[in-house]
Amino acid sequence: MTDASTTAERKMQFLFALRSKGVTDPRVLTAMERIDRGPFVRGLFADRAYEDTPLPIACGQTISQPSVVGLMTQALEVSPRDKVLEVGTGSGYQAAILSQLARRVYTVDRHKRLVREARTLFEAMDLANITAFTSDGSFGLPDQAPFDRIIVTAAAEDPPGPLLAQLKVGGIMVLPVGQSDTVQSMIRVRRHEAGFDYDELRPVRFVPLVEGLAPDN
Repeated sequence: MTDASTTAERKMQFLFALRSKGVTDPRVLTAMERIDRGPFVRGLFADRAYEDTPLPIACGQTISQPSVVGLMTQALEVSPRDKVLEVGTGSGYQAAILSQLARRVYTVDRHKRLVREARTLFEAMDLANITAFTSDGSFGLPDQAPFDRIIVTAAAEDPPGPLLAQLKVGGIMVLPVGQSDTVQSMIRVRRHEAGFDYDELRPVRFVPLVEGLAPDN
């Protein structure tokens, strides 16, 4: 079997795995088919890019399990006119998928190296509707607020107040909450005129949301 046909087979299995884990939204599946996870996984783990597993990346962080990326994206219910904030750029994979679904994606990370490497990938893939910043994501991006959708890819004990404040009325935020060393839950927050509704979606495990810029900046 040639390298190309092996890669095609692995990508087909990748999409099948997503569906079997509950990622059924056609727009999300199309976005995940378009955005190759391969370039976002480097070094020793590059040959495992199409496995449904989280993998280590630089700065002690991880690239999330693809099925969890798909389920979080599906829960976010992104529409083509939406402006989305992602807290926790990491490898850039989640932002790249969101770029296929939203009008504009803003992504922030406390690690300057991760933002720099993600920007390089976004440029190489011609993803012009993503803007990446190095900043403390727990405070959101007040200058660009409010947002139609917010996704957080690190676990806080509670949804951060500044992020709730930057969510539009009618908006949705998806994030993991809970202690970093115990079971966390993926939750969906909907903002309405009178306040917020919270839905618990499934157990997950993410790196903790840490305040402040990383010392490697």
